[in-house]
Amino acid sequence: MSDIKLQHSLSPSFPIIRRISETISNIIAIVVLGVLLWLDHFFAWPSWIFWVLIAFVVLTILGAIWSYIEPELLHRSWSYQFDDEYLQLSYGLFEKEWVTVPMTKIQSVVTVQGPIMKRYRTRSIKIETMGSSHEIPVLEEAVAFQLRETLATYAKLKEVDE
Repeated sequence: MSDIKLQHSLSPSFPIIRRISETISNIIAIVVLGVLLWLDHFFAWPSWIFWVLIAFVVLTILGAIWSYIEPELLHRSWSYQFDDEYLQLSYGLFEKEWVTVPMTKIQSVVTVQGPIMKRYRTRSIKIETMGSSHEIPVLEEAVAFQLRETLATYAKLKEVDE
């Protein structure tokens, strides 16, 4: 079943948006570590603190390299499809997850847009059920609005039918 690709995929902007977000996080981490290294030097903290901070710097650099490679891999692994009965999601790099959400269980469908996503005219969709929450990370605005309306319509129709 892991070879099956669902019908729809994420926006082509996903890797760019993810890299920008990760770069901002990495810059903040490097600045904080730089300040801590300066404080270590200025206050002459015990030597083991210096080595712990160096280990964090190395891990942050390795994480920055991975955050450049990961978005493209995630983009390839993400897919979804829906019909009047189910929403299916498939994602994951090392551990592939297949999620099937019955339309009758959907309680709300929300679109979310942050500042980076606004620049690229994309939105995320959050699907809430009684016991869980699911997200489709980056869709073109028109696709996101259409999907939100379609899911809400399907969920309402199934609720009225029962």
